[in-house]
Amino acid sequence: MPIPTPHINAPAGAFADTVLMPGDPLRSKLVAEKFLENAELVNNVRGVQGYTGTWKGKRVSVMASGMGASSIGIYSYELFAFYDVKNIIRIGSAGAMNEKVKVRDLVIGMSAYNKSSYLKNFGFSGDNAPCADYGLLSKAVETAKTMNIPAHCGPLFTSEVFYDGGIDMPVLQKLGVLAVEMEAAALYMNAALTGKSALAICTISDHLITGEALPAEDRQNSFLDMIRLGLEIA
Repeated sequence: MPIPTPHINAPAGAFADTVLMPGDPLRSKLVAEKFLENAELVNNVRGVQGYTGTWKGKRVSVMASGMGASSIGIYSYELFAFYDVKNIIRIGSAGAMNEKVKVRDLVIGMSAYNKSSYLKNFGFSGDNAPCADYGLLSKAVETAKTMNIPAHCGPLFTSEVFYDGGIDMPVLQKLGVLAVEMEAAALYMNAALTGKSALAICTISDHLITGEALPAEDRQNSFLDMIRLGLEIA
């Protein structure tokens, strides 16, 4: 497919090798304005804002994914396959389902259990839990320690729907799943399909066991740690 694509109107070379990918276009704008130097808007199709700038002298991009596997599936595939992006690091929120994980902690997604129909389109009829890139994963874990950021590494569960009464939390807890979110499995599968690298770093914004949830103003401060970690490993 030639570029621009149906969903990204940037020219060839507009994106850096590494793209940070929040779900929210406004968070993409926040990263560009608060963290990147000389950030340039390179995509705004459907209001999905993408920027490229520099962080500590290194060229980095940030672009929103929208919500859910289908949405991040489109944007991550086009970046990997047509814009030759090498690494995509998801920076988003998640709900904890493990007692050792606290609200405001980070979860670095080693793998992503799922029940998404998105993954059935890849020609594999069995069940799967796609994995992160080990290089990005290990670098994130070590960098979080250096930065004194509370972070846990383990499986995520990617849910296809937000209001899902069908999550079998006791089973997932026995499997060691730390948190639930909506995008990582599709991102990891696209990375595997295209031979690229991906990682999901999530801030715990609410807790499925305790019922605790962050108010909006507290979320902003916690999410900044996640953004800084993503930028440091970019």
